[in-house]
Amino acid sequence: MFLGLLSILRRLKQSPEQEVRLLLLGLDNAGKTTLLKQLAAEDISHITPTQGFNIKSVQSSGFKLNVWDIGGQRKIRPYWRNYFENTDVLIYVIDSSDRKRFEETSLELAELLEEEKLAAVPLLVFANKQDLMTASPASELAESLNLHTIRDRMWQVQACSALTAEGVQVNTVCHANTNKQRSRRIELLSNNNCVLRSVFVPGIGLCASLTS
Repeated sequence: MFLGLLSILRRLKQSPEQEVRLLLLGLDNAGKTTLLKQLAAEDISHITPTQGFNIKSVQSSGFKLNVWDIGGQRKIRPYWRNYFENTDVLIYVIDSSDRKRFEETSLELAELLEEEKLAAVPLLVFANKQDLMTASPASELAESLNLHTIRDRMWQVQACSALTAEGVQVNTVCHANTNKQRSRRIELLSNNNCVLRSVFVPGIGLCASLTS
């Protein structure tokens, strides 16, 4: 399991034995179900479009991660809000090779970040399909999504390929652009000259990011 997410989870939950609810969203054909099956160490040779939802429980570093994979077809998206309740981390998957849909996926993500039930919920964006030559770099995708403007939650973007599993198990950089009136930040300098930022977000608790 990706270590960056685990770092967040350890601060969201007082005890690692607690269950964690992860909501996996994104447009159709983004690779959500393939990613979910990779995390669950399942066969990915036969993947069909998700018409409703899939649920997988994944054990990782003492955590029981309940991952909800919701279909991304346009007709299903209005029902996403039925699954927002009690979400600990929002995972948003994007097909990095499909530039024609960047605007569409950006609008959908922006709407999600405005949802009251997802307020301040940490965001993990997977820039998927990096195995394709036409894939945009994660940095370019982050710019396209205006992730740098997010100021009310922890977020991180990670380049990956759900098909090859590359990037799924690599630690990533977390970013926290927090409003000082809404959070308290503690910064500690580690031995490798990276700054560990622990941020208290009302309604969530302690989150952490590691930046150089």
